[in-house]
Amino acid sequence: MLLHHYRFVPDPTLFDIGEFEQALNDARHPVPLFKQALRDITARLDERFMAGADIRDLIHGRAWCLDQLLRIAWQRQHWPSKAVALLAVGGYGRGELHPHSDIDLLMLLEEDDDTPFREPLSDFITFLWDIGLDIGHSVRSLNDCEREARDDVTVITNLLETRTIAGNDGLRGMMKERIGPDIIWPSPAFFEAKWQEQISRHYKFNNSEYHLEPNIKSSPGGLRDIQMVGWVAKRHFGARLYEEIVERGFMVDTDLRILSQGQAFLWQVRYALHMLAGRAEDRLLFDHQRAIAEFFGYQDTEEHLAVEQFMRRYYRIVTTLVELNDMLLQHFEERILRAGEAPSITPINNRFEIRDGYIQARDAHVFTRRPSALLELFLLMAQHPDIEGVRAETIRLIRDHRHLIDDAFRNDVRHQSLFMELLRARGNVPLQLTRMARYGILGKYLPEFGHAVGLMQHDLFHIYTVDAHTLRLLEGIQRFRESRRDEQFPLAAALMHQLPRHDILWIAGLFHDVAKGRGGDHSLLGAEDARNFCARHGISARDTQLISWLVTHHLLMSKTAQKRDITDPEVIREFAGQMHNELQLDYLYVLTVADISATNTSLWNGWRASLMRQLHTETKRALRRGLQNPLDRQEWVNETREEAHALLAGMNAPLDQVDRLWHTLGDEYFLQYSPSEVAWHTLGILESNYQVMPLILISAPTEDMADGGTKVFIHTRSVNNLFAATAAAIEQLGLSIHDARIATSSNQWTLNTFILLDEQGEPIRDPGRLRGIHEHLVEELDDPDDYPRIVARHTPRQLKHFRVPTRVHIEQDDANDRTVLELITADRPGLLARIGRIFMEQGIALSGAKIATLGERVEDIFFIIDQQGQAITDRTRLDELSTHLCDVLNTEAGL
Repeated sequence: MLLHHYRFVPDPTLFDIGEFEQALNDARHPVPLFKQALRDITARLDERFMAGADIRDLIHGRAWCLDQLLRIAWQRQHWPSKAVALLAVGGYGRGELHPHSDIDLLMLLEEDDDTPFREPLSDFITFLWDIGLDIGHSVRSLNDCEREARDDVTVITNLLETRTIAGNDGLRGMMKERIGPDIIWPSPAFFEAKWQEQISRHYKFNNSEYHLEPNIKSSPGGLRDIQMVGWVAKRHFGARLYEEIVERGFMVDTDLRILSQGQAFLWQVRYALHMLAGRAEDRLLFDHQRAIAEFFGYQDTEEHLAVEQFMRRYYRIVTTLVELNDMLLQHFEERILRAGEAPSITPINNRFEIRDGYIQARDAHVFTRRPSALLELFLLMAQHPDIEGVRAETIRLIRDHRHLIDDAFRNDVRHQSLFMELLRARGNVPLQLTRMARYGILGKYLPEFGHAVGLMQHDLFHIYTVDAHTLRLLEGIQRFRESRRDEQFPLAAALMHQLPRHDILWIAGLFHDVAKGRGGDHSLLGAEDARNFCARHGISARDTQLISWLVTHHLLMSKTAQKRDITDPEVIREFAGQMHNELQLDYLYVLTVADISATNTSLWNGWRASLMRQLHTETKRALRRGLQNPLDRQEWVNETREEAHALLAGMNAPLDQVDRLWHTLGDEYFLQYSPSEVAWHTLGILESNYQVMPLILISAPTEDMADGGTKVFIHTRSVNNLFAATAAAIEQLGLSIHDARIATSSNQWTLNTFILLDEQGEPIRDPGRLRGIHEHLVEELDDPDDYPRIVARHTPRQLKHFRVPTRVHIEQDDANDRTVLELITADRPGLLARIGRIFMEQGIALSGAKIATLGERVEDIFFIIDQQGQAITDRTRLDELSTHLCDVLNTEAGL
């Protein structure tokens, strides 16, 4: 299928046929000559690509050159008759070849008996292998083609795109007659099969074109989507060129331009990928994104890396192609699947009607006469949830009239009222906002959002562009809205049904990240954008303040839960003081949960859920007590002791022994643990009678309890390197530590708890594996000094392409007499054990840790003390510690 207004003209400077044939006549051995010709062709094409030649000339030029070589090779064989032909199929059949594209060949026979042709065909294929061609080939008779095409839509698709390279071209004509739509795979069946094929392919990519490492061939908006249009058009219309689809009224020149320009861009990227990888590569991996961005002339700026600018262009182009693909396939559906059916039309108002489930404009001038209809259409879909989408012709009208949305349009109170009516609709508001974004309306109406379209951050934490993440966040909130009982997000779903105004969340969600990439604090800049939006749309001062506050503090709750010690009453009091009231807390909780889950699918797990739930519960408790009457540390300790004592009494525990044990434990222990955990620890210690060392208890959350993670409690004599040894032992099991709580009794016994998750970020529940963990830890921690050095493992491929210099920030926690060390560095196997060893070497002990892995980097908090259990205040010592951590970890990361 050729590009719009393009005709390939063979270029003899790429490959001189006469000169090659003369050299072949003079050569004793043809193989070296063919090999050299292939190398020369590749070198010339690569040189022209680097010089910026038209990508179409290169892709079709390579196919033409290969045609000539194959034809010459074919003619060197002795064929017993003319009942055979060499055909190019698939992409090569379209006349398209990238540096390492598949070279698919069909040896077509007139008769089923291939006996006369076996030897020459075998010799021909062997020769192609000898000259270094990696071909895909099949030998089929005309009957074979008809039979296999009838059974497999993939086969019929390949046979639609064939060219005769050598041999009897009449055979191809005979084959086309046998596989025509009047014989097999009529247009409706072919279209339905290819559509289901595309649906399955898109599903593998989560129906999103926004992937960190997209597949430029198979992802939504990729080359397969373009080819899909060509296949259907060829089968239904017999079209050879896209222009023929325009002539039949199924495309307009604008569609053709989008298709052609999009294909040319993807071809450029694919050519560069193949050239850089040295193989057929369609995944736009981190390995190559930077190099391609540099090749295309992008340069780093203060706001954006070159690779981010390049990927932004990629996402914008494929988004446009997805829109076009959707529209054209809907067109084909109406003409092919619903041909002859009388349409079902239901008028909505003077401007719109529903036709076969899709909304459409009642005439082509509706947007010209009434530009507000560009917003009204989406409001109507929110009000009529049975509408399946926008009809193709109306999508095209939207695209052709969205330029009408300018400052005057945005400042028109009628349009502002329509947009607010949409946000306050009872229907699926995020779905309509997503449709508005897909058709370019949301970015025009909200220029701040338009600025974020296609904006990516080059890391493993943010796996979606800013606009895609924002829409996913809104979809998450809608999920909470649709279900009162959500197994994954139970508290968020419950709170959502108690919040009085959902439009506040839609607005806060739209603006929470919209200022990324502008420089400065995106939360503050986004809050200013939100205030301006509220002023334009007549939102009350009270609601404006809440929306602005949510945008400003949208990271506060997750940072507090993941980086602060939320067992500390002072931390809860401080956090509650920023909430003002319970309603504000509930809004922030819902927004935060949706934000985390929409950032990266691996982020939301049981442990994060338990942290967030605990912070929400304790903060609500503090707010209900009143900020002027906070629960102080001693009250917290007393309440925990009393509740734990009651639990143990109910278990018939020896209370005198309980009291003696608790007498050795400081208040810090009862601040860190819940009453049920205190009772669990106490029973375990008393039952062991201090004879088992180390005592290790493991508790896995039950299926009906969202307890976060698997808890490992370790009770043993206090030794300096216990944390390093424990971290090493746990990491050797392939498990990750997400929280560490460390306490020491007055008689120098440690009571340490680690929260563990498996490789998938889930708690470990399998009894057999739990026993294995217990046995391994007992064996290794019996004598930590004998623990072997951690064996270095290879860093995962993706992590190699991110440079995360180690940063250390240290501050004092005077209320708890400890020092807080925050460490940000590149993730790697064995990291926690390495940090533990550095602490050991520096004579530093831990009282707790909070571990957060965010894509390719970790942001860990360590609560450190000296060997006497006091905060470390010596500035020189702290500076030396910070420098040593940075030097060691950066060196190991190759920085």
